[in-house]
Amino acid sequence: MKTIGQIAELFNLPISTLRYYDKEGLFPDLQRKAGIRHFGEPEIEALRVIECLKKSGMEIKDIKRFMEWCKLGSQTYPQRKALFDQQEIAVKTEIDRLEQALAMIKFKQWYYEQALRDGHEERLATVIPQDLPAEIKSYYALSHPE
Repeated sequence: MKTIGQIAELFNLPISTLRYYDKEGLFPDLQRKAGIRHFGEPEIEALRVIECLKKSGMEIKDIKRFMEWCKLGSQTYPQRKALFDQQEIAVKTEIDRLEQALAMIKFKQWYYEQALRDGHEERLATVIPQDLPAEIKSYYALSHPE
């Protein structure tokens, strides 16, 4: 068993976040001794899932629904699977968006490297996508979808 402070340190979370999760019912079987929360392996595993889902963009209300489904047992497997299927799509969409942003950053790094080398942007103003170096074309194409 671990205290809330130990869990906060382990997961690099503020204690207030853990208290909030508890208040929201995300740790339904959390044990308390003399008013002190004690986290066991089930809560630690739940927190791993909660943090994963949060990082993937899921809202607390949806995470709470997932945790409630878990308590209901195997009859909620279809709902849980569907939830993760939806979240996979959301994460892949976000990855695509971030890859486009990264491509623009890579293109602009190249662009300003050239401008620094030339001391101006005049030559770059006349460069067309087909004339870009091969390694930059892919960044340009991703960052300038038509």
